[in-house]
Amino acid sequence: MQELLTYINNISTIEYNTFKELQKYFTPFQLKKNEFFVREGEYAKQIGFLKKGIVRAFFLNKDGKEYTKQFFVGPSIIGAYSALLTKQTNKIAQQALTDCEILVANFTNIEKLYTKFHDLERLGRKIAEFYFLEKEQKEIEMAILNADKRYLIMREQFPTIETIIPQYYIASYLGISPTQLSRIRKKLSNP
Repeated sequence: MQELLTYINNISTIEYNTFKELQKYFTPFQLKKNEFFVREGEYAKQIGFLKKGIVRAFFLNKDGKEYTKQFFVGPSIIGAYSALLTKQTNKIAQQALTDCEILVANFTNIEKLYTKFHDLERLGRKIAEFYFLEKEQKEIEMAILNADKRYLIMREQFPTIETIIPQYYIASYLGISPTQLSRIRKKLSNP
């Protein structure tokens, strides 16, 4: 649980008593490579703290083409956040790309703690703000930057991911084809 406390305090400091209560709701969970943490069309109930591993969030268009929305590399918070907040079915699946170590908790139980622990409520707000800003930044990058620049930003954000996961997931994240990604990598390695 120490990893969770360190992660939380890097976002927003919480009191020891708050964490003592919060940790009661988290249990260890192993997610194997290719297993889903959440699936599209299901009601989400859990939030997770990804201690180790890589998870991708993705969706399918009407033609069945996959789009990778985000990569989560431990340590990170995972879960169908929009579905958890709206209590509607999930639109974005989250799948393990490696074996993962996770701490999971029922989101409703965490929400109930907000009224008692305002530092926890502040943490929830800061996490929501972070994901909002991250989403906005990615939308801007996709709209105004060329694929080369998006690739360089991705490498900066996720420095080791290319050696671990299949290239077609990276291409999907960048909004390009695997062939285009191969060309970009070749061009940037031979300036």
